[in-house]
Amino acid sequence: MRAFITGASGFIGSALMRECLQRQWDVRVLQHNRVLENESAYDYEHEVIEGDITNPRSLEGIFNGVDIFFHCAAALGASIMSENDFFRINADGTKNVLQAAKVAGVPKIIHFSSAGVLGSVKKGELAHEDYALNPQNSYDRSKLEGENIARHLAEKGMDIVIVRPGWVYGPGDRRTFKLLKAISKKRFILVTKGETLQTPVHIEDLVGGVFLCSEKGQRGHIYHIAGGEVLQVRDIVTKIASATGSKIPPIALPLFPVKLAALALEKSFALVKKEAPLTRGKLSFFIHPKPLAIQKARRELGYAPKINFSEGMIQTVEWCKAHNWL
Repeated sequence: MRAFITGASGFIGSALMRECLQRQWDVRVLQHNRVLENESAYDYEHEVIEGDITNPRSLEGIFNGVDIFFHCAAALGASIMSENDFFRINADGTKNVLQAAKVAGVPKIIHFSSAGVLGSVKKGELAHEDYALNPQNSYDRSKLEGENIARHLAEKGMDIVIVRPGWVYGPGDRRTFKLLKAISKKRFILVTKGETLQTPVHIEDLVGGVFLCSEKGQRGHIYHIAGGEVLQVRDIVTKIASATGSKIPPIALPLFPVKLAALALEKSFALVKKEAPLTRGKLSFFIHPKPLAIQKARRELGYAPKINFSEGMIQTVEWCKAHNWL
């Protein structure tokens, strides 16, 4: 098997690459001015192609001979960029790579969307794959457009399967690490009462689910790949605190002044082109529920997440300590 991965510099992409290599597949990755977050992935032999998903000419011929393509590359929600830039990367970039893969005749494609396309799931409900979509910000809207492009091409005959991951965490995840560090250093205070529901998924479970999508996923279908637990944010941060040997303060901050502070920080840091420590995008985790139903993945793929959040977070914290992150 020969796999192609975009976004191999990210947490999910690098984990997929390691799994492909452990299966002794040939791996080709697209590199765009970044190194891998997990440099140990370079311990294995793979082919690096320089290119840019926003530049169609740079993609010509790069998918020749590829058996499966994992499209993970994206501008993330906390990125400092305009709505146009989000769409240029997450929507137009998706169209570019999928068109290039179509020309090369790639037989299987896994496209990574986002649970953000759901917006906020209503209280008391679980979001199945056909749940009404209501993206809340530029990132979410751009990911929805990318998802729509993938679905349209699937309708035209391309074998594309779409994955919406839950809240991904695990060893080596730098985004989750920021939350872990704040909690372990007792620099974290919960915003609101923490009743927002999320579905964490350990990176090992996500990767396993993605490969099931590649083997059994139906063309044009969307699959929610998340953990088996639906947890309140308060439970999530409390379990993180327990794993780090810390405690969450009993007080909670009201949302409105925190939103104002986030907006002010965004504008201030934008002047020096840096990411603010607190943004409205980062608040989304605490205020926009995204409990994902995984029954379809269980039924059609045989997906069964193995790692509960408490165990997975203990493992993650131990990894961080072993690598001098904490």
